[in-house]
Amino acid sequence: MGGLISWIALGLVAGLLARIVVPGRQAIGCLATIAVGVAGALIGGFVAEAVFDENIDLGFDLKSLAIATVFSVVLLLALEALAGRH
Repeated sequence: MGGLISWIALGLVAGLLARIVVPGRQAIGCLATIAVGVAGALIGGFVAEAVFDENIDLGFDLKSLAIATVFSVVLLLALEALAGRH
């Protein structure tokens, strides 16, 4: 249970940071922000493991937060591009 809560917390923080970094107003709510952050953490973890050829622990630390935030920004930009910015 603690792992799930830390993933949600990491997703929330990464999603919020992504929304701060991406310019403009995003029309998504709190749950979507968490979903973007968690998805960014998952995708970022898989890519980082493949690129760096090491096991990336997505616990709550600076490295995992940076990876999750970078990929959350990429995901948020991709979602905005698909939805078409207004």
